[in-house]
Amino acid sequence: MKVPFNYLPYQFNKPKKYFREWEKLIKSTEFTLGPYVEKFEKKFAKFIGVKHCISTNNGTDALILALKSLGIKRNDEVITVCNSFFATAGAIVACGAIPVFVDSDDRYQIDIDSIEKKITKKTKAILPVHWGGASPDMNKIINIAKKNNLSVIEDACMGIGAKIKNKKPGTFGKVNAMSMHPLKSLNVMGDGGMVVTNDSKIATWIKKYRNHGMIDRDHISIWGVNMRLQPLQAIVAYKELKKVNSIVKIRNKNARILDNKLSKINSIQLPKRRKNYKETFALYMACFKKRDQLKEYLIKNGVEVKVHYPIPLHLQKAAKHLGYKRGSFPKAERQAKELLTLPVHQYLNKSQINFIIKKIENFYNQK
Repeated sequence: MKVPFNYLPYQFNKPKKYFREWEKLIKSTEFTLGPYVEKFEKKFAKFIGVKHCISTNNGTDALILALKSLGIKRNDEVITVCNSFFATAGAIVACGAIPVFVDSDDRYQIDIDSIEKKITKKTKAILPVHWGGASPDMNKIINIAKKNNLSVIEDACMGIGAKIKNKKPGTFGKVNAMSMHPLKSLNVMGDGGMVVTNDSKIATWIKKYRNHGMIDRDHISIWGVNMRLQPLQAIVAYKELKKVNSIVKIRNKNARILDNKLSKINSIQLPKRRKNYKETFALYMACFKKRDQLKEYLIKNGVEVKVHYPIPLHLQKAAKHLGYKRGSFPKAERQAKELLTLPVHQYLNKSQINFIIKKIENFYNQK
């Protein structure tokens, strides 16, 4: 049996359903922003529960735009977690600012108790990550930010469809970033991203800056860049947004089956699932003893698995100048050696999920 991690061949196996709208777009020649992009932005803002959605090329651009809209600049410090994708810290660096890392907690989220210890006169913002589609305690983070007069920017790139009690990721910070990378719960045929905010002044600035700073065809009021979402992708996103809640529901169902069985194996440590928190399970991660041997065994037996990620951000070559060393963040470093990501996507059937479980049980029962 084969259990794929990549579900895109199943999701986009009938591309003709997009052709009619694409044909309309091609005939209209509205290839730069235009009505298809605006239609998606309005629908997504309503879905999240914010006033404004500004679409972008990708989630990285969304992070950069969010940071820049709050005036984050050279030598400012932004506190974030060290176990995330490169883009989280890379966006901070792209603004000329300095990423200040903190450790992760037992749920692989930012260690909130460590945040205040890292605040200095140069600190301007806290950038928590909804890592793997789970969420940190955003209310605690917001309270720390208010106490210290700091901004909060959510990296909610994996959080589309999640909930923290009755609120959604992307609605806590002043301005927040989301992604439509192919392996997110809302995805397109390539890349895409969104900045979401309730601040109309910030939204106006971002819309202008992502489009060269243009007022109209012949005038600019600020120097900007091109970070626009392509209308072809906006059409895909509009159609796929309808499926997000059902996708997340199925992934949660699959995750519960895995949790139920894997929690009984002593060599596996599952993250705690918080009450009244709904995860997207963009990544189903747990800590496994003999992780690398298990990974090799599962792949050999037809189960495609991944590691997110083997080297924390503070130990990457690009971060060497920041002065962190091995041992700076022990939890994240241990997790980097033990975390394994299993398939949990919406196209798995029950037999495939049971096959994953059986193979893991077989591995740990070997003498």
